[in-house]
Amino acid sequence: MRFMRVLLACLAALCLPPQVTVAGTLDKIKLSKTITLGYREAAIPFSYTGDDSQPWGYSIDLCTKVVAAIVRQIGLEELQLQWVPVTPETRIGKLKSGAIDLECAATTSSLTRMEEVDFSLITYVDGAGYLTRRGSGIRNLDDLAGRPLAVAAGTTSERALSEALQQRKLMAQVTRVSDHSQGVAALKQGKVDAYVSDRSLLIGLMLDSGMQSEWLLGPETLSYEPYALVMRRNDADFRLAVNRELARLSRSREIYTIHERWFGFLGKPAATLDSVYHLNSLPE
Repeated sequence: MRFMRVLLACLAALCLPPQVTVAGTLDKIKLSKTITLGYREAAIPFSYTGDDSQPWGYSIDLCTKVVAAIVRQIGLEELQLQWVPVTPETRIGKLKSGAIDLECAATTSSLTRMEEVDFSLITYVDGAGYLTRRGSGIRNLDDLAGRPLAVAAGTTSERALSEALQQRKLMAQVTRVSDHSQGVAALKQGKVDAYVSDRSLLIGLMLDSGMQSEWLLGPETLSYEPYALVMRRNDADFRLAVNRELARLSRSREIYTIHERWFGFLGKPAATLDSVYHLNSLPE
């Protein structure tokens, strides 16, 4: 009997599939000497295409700091940095497929998204709002009833808008657009009466439009949006490398210099964001 048990155990072991060793992102970067970063083309001031056709923004600055730290960590003399544009609908798919290694934009860290991807330490705190024309007659959320609205598909703002309308029992005509540029274009052309997105993004879009005096930012905040950098799931070494640099930026207070560069016109970080920067100051 003992012989049979040993024999069966050996046969079972032979039937098991071979163990496949999957290289992590750091190994991939070291081998290819390339890192591919995803960015948004119109998520001002977090991630956007500048006049020189290069990526710019708050999240872009954070990612370039992270890349420099990774270069030092793995001992590369040179590293090719590739930028790939993404949208709210494509960003997670491109991470999972390996088309990008890290997303540097304005993506909310949520439990539902954690089923598919991993997030860094929180990099910014925002909330959904809405942008309208001053002459639209919209002064609060109730005034959105019966109005044509736009929101980017695949964003947490889309869900926040739906929940806000349901809670207040309001009916509205909601158009889903692929990105902020389409939403603002629809607003400018009068196709919609309000564009819904995170408030800091709306402020950036308003300033970039050159028509600041014509826009009005609604007073309500519809949600809590903690932003983070996004990476493939279950890659602890890469996540640690990203978080190690973000923590260093907070400990050294360099994060405040980066914040000032992109949000200085809004003043110092709000209390919630200032607390996030403090809590991110993890010791080595």
